[in-house]
Amino acid sequence: MDPDRARELLRAERERIERALRQLGHQDDSEPADEFDPANLASDLYQDEFDSGLADDLREQLAAVERAEARLAAGTYGLSVLSGEPIPDGRLEVVPTAELTVEEERARR
Repeated sequence: MDPDRARELLRAERERIERALRQLGHQDDSEPADEFDPANLASDLYQDEFDSGLADDLREQLAAVERAEARLAAGTYGLSVLSGEPIPDGRLEVVPTAELTVEEERARR
């Protein structure tokens, strides 16, 4: 893959992830709520747990972007980290942080 195209894809992926991380948290619906109402407490707890899990996933995705950027800088972007085989450009267009070929990914499952 052309390095400029790879940078563009990774920049867009980084921006998407960072935007999603900024948007996490309680959204104030501007309705008065009884802070002692068990339903409100349960809803807040659920949302906190959901946001925490989503934040973890997003941080993992951001780490994958950073690894891909490092491979790009090292000249190994687009090559499997397992076998060194080329990762098709079509796969990198869809998953710019791909570290494995489709076949290697399937074999890991």
